Amino acid sequence: MKHAIHPAGAAKPIGPYSPAVAVESLLFCSGQGPMDPATGQLAEGGIGPQTERTLRNIGALLEAAGLDFSDVVKTTCYLRDMDDFKAFNEVYATFFPEPFPARTTIQAARLPLDISVEVEAIALRR
Repeated sequence: MKHAIHPAGAAKPIGPYSPAVAVESLLFCSGQGPMDPATGQLAEGGIGPQTERTLRNIGALLEAAGLDFSDVVKTTCYLRDMDDFKAFNEVYATFFPEPFPARTTIQAARLPLDISVEVEAIALRR
């Protein structure tokens, strides 16, 4: 069985999808961007603050499922500009403990709402 995770205070989806779906021991987090759930606005600043807000949004989904960043086994990261890769990594590394999850990072021509970063995650319940 699967069930959707809709944590209170999390950023609202901008389309017909669940923020996260739990299936047995796995949690699939939809791509999250730098939307501030408190204001409904995109995080201001460059790639650093936007990456931090994005990962805090992932953290809210994990927490709602009783998990944390140490439970993440795979991420897929989308950057509007691969020139932001180094700054993105600096923030990303502060959220994930070693061993780091497997990861794919790609440059996307355009992301929803013209955001600079989007991250999706898969976590494993232990």
